[in-house]
Amino acid sequence: MSSELVISASQKGTRIALLQEKRLVEYHVEESESSFTVGDIYLGTVRKLVTGLNAAFVDIGYEKDAFLHYHDLGPNVQSLNKLTKEVIAKRITSGKLNNFKMEPEIDKLGKIDKLLAKNQPILVQVVKEPISTKGPRLSCDISIAGRYAVLVPFSNSVNISKKITDKAERTRLHKLMTSVKPANFGIIVRTVAANKDVDELDKDIQNSIRKWEHGMKALNEAKPRDRIIGEMNRASSIMRDMLNDTFDSITVDTKEMYDDIREFIHTIAPEKEKIVKLFNGKNKLYEQVGLEKQIKSLFGRSVSLPGGGYLIVDHTEALHVIDVNSGNKSNNEESQEDTALHTNTEAAKEIARQLRLRDMGGIIVVDFIDMRKAEHKKELYDVMKAEMKADRSKFTLLPLTKFGLMQITRQRVRPEINIVTREVCPTCNGTGTIQPSILISDIIESNLEYLLTRQNEQKVSVALHPYLHAYFTAGFPSPRLKWLFKFKSWIKLLKDSSLPITEFKFYDKYGEEIEIAAT
Repeated sequence: MSSELVISASQKGTRIALLQEKRLVEYHVEESESSFTVGDIYLGTVRKLVTGLNAAFVDIGYEKDAFLHYHDLGPNVQSLNKLTKEVIAKRITSGKLNNFKMEPEIDKLGKIDKLLAKNQPILVQVVKEPISTKGPRLSCDISIAGRYAVLVPFSNSVNISKKITDKAERTRLHKLMTSVKPANFGIIVRTVAANKDVDELDKDIQNSIRKWEHGMKALNEAKPRDRIIGEMNRASSIMRDMLNDTFDSITVDTKEMYDDIREFIHTIAPEKEKIVKLFNGKNKLYEQVGLEKQIKSLFGRSVSLPGGGYLIVDHTEALHVIDVNSGNKSNNEESQEDTALHTNTEAAKEIARQLRLRDMGGIIVVDFIDMRKAEHKKELYDVMKAEMKADRSKFTLLPLTKFGLMQITRQRVRPEINIVTREVCPTCNGTGTIQPSILISDIIESNLEYLLTRQNEQKVSVALHPYLHAYFTAGFPSPRLKWLFKFKSWIKLLKDSSLPITEFKFYDKYGEEIEIAAT
């Protein structure tokens, strides 16, 4: 199965699409101003202790205090607090733990007010991003993720991924990691470490140790709310976690990101460096590879299935509900039972994809088409379980109930992706008032004249709907060719199907949008 990563950057942020066999399976939007990402480590301040919840609220700079439960403190929180105190006081200036005297592990059934105090500085890691009305969720069980292993300060254990099932390989990895790990650091070996040699594994661990030591140096001079160790951006974390032999292309549309990604891949998988490509096409990257159309068709309330059925996806604060419908499709199945099984099987494959695409978390209830035969229900459950295996988030899947419902819980660590698929009315632009569409060409030309003759802009580009693009480029002489004679400048026209038909945007020679009111 071939995999492909398509990354498009803009001033507002980065869009990341993961494709398998040209089908979109994951989609992430990373805002340029985003913070409080899963994995980020902050110097927080305890604001409030709530003994009834056995939890604390911690200020890490978000508009709402973050939540820290006793169970998320980790067994070695006293050692972490001791190190934090010593580093802030500058009595310790290094992140090395060779000579560090560990504190006793805490009681699993203890109380948080016995360990933390109000206004105490505390080192915390974000485990769940702010969602809806809730602030971030935190942990004091710090970990530094690498490509092949996760480094866990204040631990001495070596744990191997359960997905590595070969007994000899598990034994080999355990011996290797035990020999290379530093004192007072634990190691969690990831699945991709299977069959890797000791040099690669050691290099990965050393990178994580350097990241930890750099964070401790930052903590030495840090103020409350400062980010001490930042998780890498979403694109890099996807490559770190998923890059394998199935990846045959990583396409980006900015030189800066192209250089960054090549450098990152050079450190984790040098043999894959050549698959990184810089897109230089005339149209937008997502438009060129057909992703805009996929996104529009996949994120709506109704999602079509290949055989003619469809899904209805509804969201509430408590849970997500997915209804499976057969539609009025013609079918070759011999009975209603076979039709239900066929449609349900198609639906299961699409639902597993939708959960990853939208990053839906919490409780998901799926209302499949009723089936009578127990073997068909078992077959559907097996299909769903097989399709969900590729999901990187933790999930629990229950068999069908007697009412034909399937219950799924899926780990939710960041807000759900929500794409508005209904376009603004092209006639009134959502205002309820009509702008004469016959004048649209005059409006664009008037704005061009202002930009080129009065503002002396050079190499102006116009992004517009494909229908408008066809109008301005069709015929001889085309309207665009007339502009060349009139303004003595070639106007670059960019197709953008995400824009309403009568809307357009101007860009300067650097690709930055020119703010101008349409008249």
